[in-house]
Amino acid sequence: MAANRRNGTASEAHGLDDILAAAAPHPRTALPNVATTVTTVAALYFGREVFLPIAIALLLTFALAPFVSALKRVGIPRIAAVIASVLSAFAALALFSFVVATQVSELAQNIPVYQTNILAKIRSLKETGVGGGIIARLSSVVERVGQEIDRQDATLPAATADKPPREPVPVEIVARERPLEVLQNIVGPLISPLGSAGLIIVVVIFMLLEREDLRDRFIRLVGYGDLHRTTEALQDAAKRVGRYLLMQLVVNIVYAIPIAIGLWILGIPNALLWGMLALALRFVPYIGPAIGMLLPLFLALAVAPGWSLVLWTAALFVVMELVTGNVVEPWLYGSRTGLSPLAIIVAAIFWTWLWGPLGLVLSTPLTVCLVVLGRHVPQFEFLDVLFGNEPVLEPHARLYQRLLAGDPDEATDHAEEMLEEKYLVEFYDKVAIPALLLGERDRVRGVMGDLQRRQVAASALALVANLEDDAKEEAAEDESSDAGEPGDAADEDEAELPDGTGMSLLCAGGRGELDDAAAAMLAQVLEVQGATASKAGFADMEPASIRRLELETIDTVVVGFLNRDSVKHARFLVRRLKRAKAALRVGIVFWSETGNGDKEAADKLAQDINADFVAHGMVDAVTGALSNEPPVALKLVAKRRMRRPRAAPRKVPAAAAS
Repeated sequence: MAANRRNGTASEAHGLDDILAAAAPHPRTALPNVATTVTTVAALYFGREVFLPIAIALLLTFALAPFVSALKRVGIPRIAAVIASVLSAFAALALFSFVVATQVSELAQNIPVYQTNILAKIRSLKETGVGGGIIARLSSVVERVGQEIDRQDATLPAATADKPPREPVPVEIVARERPLEVLQNIVGPLISPLGSAGLIIVVVIFMLLEREDLRDRFIRLVGYGDLHRTTEALQDAAKRVGRYLLMQLVVNIVYAIPIAIGLWILGIPNALLWGMLALALRFVPYIGPAIGMLLPLFLALAVAPGWSLVLWTAALFVVMELVTGNVVEPWLYGSRTGLSPLAIIVAAIFWTWLWGPLGLVLSTPLTVCLVVLGRHVPQFEFLDVLFGNEPVLEPHARLYQRLLAGDPDEATDHAEEMLEEKYLVEFYDKVAIPALLLGERDRVRGVMGDLQRRQVAASALALVANLEDDAKEEAAEDESSDAGEPGDAADEDEAELPDGTGMSLLCAGGRGELDDAAAAMLAQVLEVQGATASKAGFADMEPASIRRLELETIDTVVVGFLNRDSVKHARFLVRRLKRAKAALRVGIVFWSETGNGDKEAADKLAQDINADFVAHGMVDAVTGALSNEPPVALKLVAKRRMRRPRAAPRKVPAAAAS
């Protein structure tokens, strides 16, 4: 990992254009107006009889398209491949439904057998006092209701000795329905679902047959002006949704088979039913596995007199959920749906309210389609912002926001996540310094007060202190890699930062607290390279304070400026520091100076201000600070003598002269 993180780090030098482009605010995402949102939601709600079958057919088309393409590559004609794929899929669904219905019917017949065990467990709970208060109250309420029902009505005449009570006459109701009415009562409730299923089958077949034509029409309708973007959006949507449905089916099968086998071994009745329900319910995000677990737990409670079977059943589901969620799912598809966890929950609530239970099952793939649409179509970018799992803020902007909020701990968490793949110098160069540039820009604009500026600087310094352990680990990692065998050809092509062993440096801020934070970051990177780096604040660079600096053991002083209009001040500091110690190397870092990629311009500026080097990024600063070049001599500035103006000759009167 160290070699991968190091690759290309030392050879990159960021120009001002790159830094300012990263620091520039992202354009505001346009949100739809209220009327458009309400109209769209109302159309989906009141038109669910039309939109729901089309949505199911569209998702099934995405799922079956890879199978159709595979059959076509084998040599099967298009029509035959489409019909075979669709009929196979719906035959599997029909067989699944038949097995579930058969198992449910068998379970319903055996429920009265389990009544004794349930009553025994309730009595044991009541005797042990667990929940006894609630059970007693419920029992008393039921008894009172029964007594009230059995109580004789006071308005009816009571029975006397002369008139004995009349016995009720049994009445038998005989239903005389015609065979046609019986058939209508049985078939009537099935007409609507069968009709919807037939409609979905027909739509899926035609979508698969006319897939290319539908794609072309969609492109002509919404994206003819940008074929590249529209094509990319369609391919991304088909790939994401199809892969999600297929991988989710595989994951659910891997989850359901051990569940069914485990329940059968434990002796739970209808284990096949619970395994199949676990397979189907796991398509429902979050609550589906919980529902699939509760039903077998209730049955385990009913079939056995003790509690051990309940505990073993719960352990089976918990273990399988942990293995599936932490091993199988990341292995097969990870988080490739592109949805954030909160978006999945919100989408499940929304689509359930909109289209009922089917909407709950379809919530994740439908939301994936919306996120893909927002990722590729600018008008719908808000969908990607709301539901996507990609960070909506650039890393440097997110870091600056945490520094503004005075939360260095969360900033440290984000930094440590990035340091798993990057070196410290790259993090400071690409993320931390641009974040400080945002703060400097706000200071120049006048939107950041003194108190807030000091808070941002203090949070940045706290971040540097929190990353001290990471810096030590990185330094130890570099030492171990240097002590090993020489690297391969790929390692030889990498540009390594210089070794700073034996060098003593001083990093100082130029004109403010934010400059001090940048200097602390540079000092930490220099320590990683083996140098001894100390820090000084911008107040130590004042004329009266420079004389008090202990420069006897210092080889190089590096002063950094976030403000681009600091050339004159830098020239002044260079002269002061070199006068304090003639053999001192002085480097200037203009974090926001122009010409970051122009080496000649940097050398020319260094000559102009009499500095040993001028850098514009973290890599250039480290390279210049750890250079072994001799210090540049201080140029003597010729002073002009203040001469008194020569007095004009006096004019002597002629009489006096004679």
